Amino acid sequence: MSGVWIAVGAVVCAVSIALGAFGAHGLKARLDANALALWETSARYLMYSGLGILAITLASRPAGGRLYSLAAGTLLVGAVIFCGTVAILALGGPRWLGAITPIGGLLMIVAFAMLAIAALR
Repeated sequence: MSGVWIAVGAVVCAVSIALGAFGAHGLKARLDANALALWETSARYLMYSGLGILAITLASRPAGGRLYSLAAGTLLVGAVIFCGTVAILALGGPRWLGAITPIGGLLMIVAFAMLAIAALR
C-alpha cells in the first residue's frame, strides 16, 4: 500500500500547489472575489487531502490493514468530488453542482473517521 499511496498523496499535493498558483496568477484578473475565494478553498482542501493521504499511509506502516487503504481511497474520492465541484463552481459552472459538493466533504470526514478507527484497532 505504501508506495502507491505515498505517490498519490504527493501528486495530489503537487496539483494543489499548481491550482493555487494558477488561481493567484492566471485567474486573478478573470474572476471576482467570491469566485477566487472558492478557487482558493478548492486548492486548500485538495492540499489537506493530499497531506491526509500521506498521513494515512504513514500511519498504516506499522500494522497495515485494509481499513487504512479504504480510508485513503475514500479521502481521494471525497477530495475529487469536493474540490472538483468547488473549482467548477468558481469558474461559473452550473449551480446544481453545489448540491453534490457536500457528498465530497462527507466522504473526506468519513475517511478521517476510518483513520481514527484503524489507529485504535
